[in-house]
Amino acid sequence: MLLKLRPDEVKKQIEQMDEIVSAIRKNCMQMAWYMRGSMTYEDILNMSETERGFINKIIESNLETTKKTQLPLF
Repeated sequence: MLLKLRPDEVKKQIEQMDEIVSAIRKNCMQMAWYMRGSMTYEDILNMSETERGFINKIIESNLETTKKTQLPLF
């Protein structure tokens, strides 16, 4: 509960939340890049955490296949 925290604790909590949000945004941007236009950044932001996890697993699998087959990524 933020209401029970001291101001310095609230600031620390907000900074931690900001780091989490930044990590989510970065991950969504990376997913949008890997999806090559089949999904937009906004589409991915609107997904649940579970759905984004599924997309990440698909991307990881495709990257692994690309490495094994030595096909170009770009």
